[in-house]
Amino acid sequence: MQYQTVLKKMKTELKDVVQYYLDVENDILNVNQLLNRKIEISFEGYQCLGCEKEKKIFRQGLCYDCFYKSAAVGDWVMKPELSTAHLGIEDRDLEYEKEVQLKPHIVYLALSSNVKVGVTRKTQVPTRWIDQGATKAIEIVEVPNRYLAGITEVALKEFVADKTNWQKMLKNDVLDADLIEEREKLKKYIPEEAQSYFLANNGKITEIEYPVLQYPAKVKSLNLEKTPVYSGTLIGVKGQYLLFEDGTVFNVRNSEGYKVLLNVN
Repeated sequence: MQYQTVLKKMKTELKDVVQYYLDVENDILNVNQLLNRKIEISFEGYQCLGCEKEKKIFRQGLCYDCFYKSAAVGDWVMKPELSTAHLGIEDRDLEYEKEVQLKPHIVYLALSSNVKVGVTRKTQVPTRWIDQGATKAIEIVEVPNRYLAGITEVALKEFVADKTNWQKMLKNDVLDADLIEEREKLKKYIPEEAQSYFLANNGKITEIEYPVLQYPAKVKSLNLEKTPVYSGTLIGVKGQYLLFEDGTVFNVRNSEGYKVLLNVN
């Protein structure tokens, strides 16, 4: 089977085992069904997800011009504490920023390689956790805007990591930890403005299983610009990565906007 597509991050569905879906030309591909099959990925060029022109991708699936114009990739996206829509202050497009920033946000703990703190819109639970390759996650606070979530994350990351070690995550080299206990330890460090939003009665841990037949002992990342044609047997999917039998891993999300041809045998 042959599929042509401009890569976008895989859609996910939380079931007993996470289901992964990839948009391909005129179709949706269930990636779980490709396990144990040989896949050839051929790089054919770029197509910006913003202007749709065949321009080199700069970041996040966008060409240079779109990246610096798009309201969806302002600094407040990576650094929620920089959000200003709650003050009526525009970064790039106040209406868009209000639409995103002035919605309920969750600050959470997730176990991916180690315990990490993170922020996501409430509507992105559990998608955000799956995209990070977390095996467990628990909510800490639910706040009414992105700014409050951001200052809470900044305060808590003094005491817990805010990054995932992607190699350990893909090798399933995951530190075990009691997330309920970790959450209780951090409670006193929540900023005063967000203390009342602590989810006192929430002891629910979400556990996530990934479609992986075998975890690699070592991983090497596939860069399509350096290796424009790659072929390997798919043995798993975790986070936004495809895992191959030879230890090669391919980050689909980091390759958004790349035009590829997929051959599945």
